[in-house]
Amino acid sequence: MKNDQELMEQSILLNSLASAEMNTYLVDGSFKISTYGKNKIVHLMGEECVKLEIILAGQVVVERIDQSGNLMTVAELFSDDLLGGNLLFSKNPYYPMTITAKQPAVILEIKKERLFQLFTANHVFLKTYLEFVSDQATLLGDRIKHYVNRTIRESIVSFLEYESKAQNSNQIVLKMTKKALAEKIGVQRTSLSRELAKMKKDGLILYDRKTITLLKKRK
Repeated sequence: MKNDQELMEQSILLNSLASAEMNTYLVDGSFKISTYGKNKIVHLMGEECVKLEIILAGQVVVERIDQSGNLMTVAELFSDDLLGGNLLFSKNPYYPMTITAKQPAVILEIKKERLFQLFTANHVFLKTYLEFVSDQATLLGDRIKHYVNRTIRESIVSFLEYESKAQNSNQIVLKMTKKALAEKIGVQRTSLSRELAKMKKDGLILYDRKTITLLKKRK
């Protein structure tokens, strides 16, 4: 298992910082490393964003609850992704959705004052930061639009087609429980089961506890 120093040195955003410099910031408290266990909340919806965070290891998800009470995974974030990059300098710096550690995560926190200092003193760091924030904002925006006004069946088919391509097979091995799949596409577990049964009846799929087989393409 990699130690915190190795994780920081592998971060693309931190590439322009020397190890000794990062250690100095850890000592003075402007950098801080926090760990989160599986399913632990990192930030609640409505919480004020007061620092930049870099995911050094693990998996974090951005989740929202729709008007029907369904939990929807809006985005999955991994090593080198940022938290708060597009909020920290906003006039309304509050997290619009809940952020949870889907898997155990190691996160580096950078205080706003230190971030300002790095922007001023290190233009390579500033350029990389702006690229990260721009790319992530685009990705998150696309992800949200991806879910707007989609039926449950469309969401399921989209997931299955993606996994079929990734696994190079029409028989998709499920790497998560159906409860987790329901959360991923933003529906209730019972709604997912009901729609899967309808799709099976319509001759679109076959499924068991561990696999779903695509029988034909959506028209």
